[in-house]
Amino acid sequence: MSDLSLVLLAAGSSSRFDMSAKKQWLRINHTPLWQFVADNFKKSKKFAQIVIVSSKDDIEFMKAYAEYTFVEGGTSRQQSLKNALKVVESEFVLVSDVARACISSELLQRITSNIKSFDCVVPYLTVTDTIVYENRTIDRDKVKRIQTPQLSRTSALQSALESDKEFTDESSAIVANGGKRAFVLGDEDAHKITFAHDLNKLPCLVPPSNDTLSGNGFDVHAFDTQGEMFLGGVKIDVEYGFVAHSDGDVALHSLIDALLGAAGMGDIGMLFPDNDERYKGVDSKELLKQVVIKLYNYGFIIVNVDITIAAQKPRLSQYKNEMKKVIADILQIEKSRVNVKATTTEKLGFIGREEGVGVLANANLKYFNWKNIG
Repeated sequence: MSDLSLVLLAAGSSSRFDMSAKKQWLRINHTPLWQFVADNFKKSKKFAQIVIVSSKDDIEFMKAYAEYTFVEGGTSRQQSLKNALKVVESEFVLVSDVARACISSELLQRITSNIKSFDCVVPYLTVTDTIVYENRTIDRDKVKRIQTPQLSRTSALQSALESDKEFTDESSAIVANGGKRAFVLGDEDAHKITFAHDLNKLPCLVPPSNDTLSGNGFDVHAFDTQGEMFLGGVKIDVEYGFVAHSDGDVALHSLIDALLGAAGMGDIGMLFPDNDERYKGVDSKELLKQVVIKLYNYGFIIVNVDITIAAQKPRLSQYKNEMKKVIADILQIEKSRVNVKATTTEKLGFIGREEGVGVLANANLKYFNWKNIG
């Protein structure tokens, strides 16, 4: 079927998942789950277009991984789907959830070979247990466990979603709107990831790579004749500060760049532009906290960091231990995994002339190992 698009829903917050990493960012070897699912669909060569629906915060990072069409999601699954359909031009659309990770070619063929006489084709599983509804045993042969992906006529789905009522799947909306639905046998291996223990039910998923990802950051700031000085999240007892848009904590700025570099997430200026008034005078510890949240959400863990502060002045030996503690608390790692060094430049260059401070930072990350959970 050439006139077919895929919409892959990956905008959820993973609120029931109970992990620091969002499930769409769990790594399958090196590949995030959302891309793993999209790439497997792409191998079928059935789709003229593949649309990934993502949260606003994730879209730019997703673009660094793959060349798909990305659309910002809404506040509900239904709104996210409506947003995606605005860019779909094909007669038919297959809608799936990134949490439905193991879709076999056989299941995909069963779904896509039976659309012409219907408005929606739905995979289902039978029920083998006794079913009781409101204290009444009902005929289990009449009960179906509905799965995704679901194949719909694009026009029928768009019309059905105009309703103000929220539906949990596409076929329910289409049937409520007067459309015709067909059922095909689903697949037990197409189990949906809702909770952490669901990962153990999916045979197509391999553990994340054990590679170490390294990044470095470098930053400098000139001294100001006034203000306060913060380095490594610690207030330094001097009567001058840094020329900067934020609080000028050059050590934390360098560390942020090292962490972003290891994760392939760009640099501090991309996340916190120095022409944005929201960050004027901001505490750099708060910026670092935001970066750490992103790292954990995107499926990384922080292994260790190493920071070298080059300063002819001020003297920093008495502050290094406090810096380590502050940084370790923010990174959520042991203090022993944070190293802070201070050195001079033997009075050479702008640092040696006591005009400012330069900092070099290195960071190492690994992927969150979901195989150890559940």
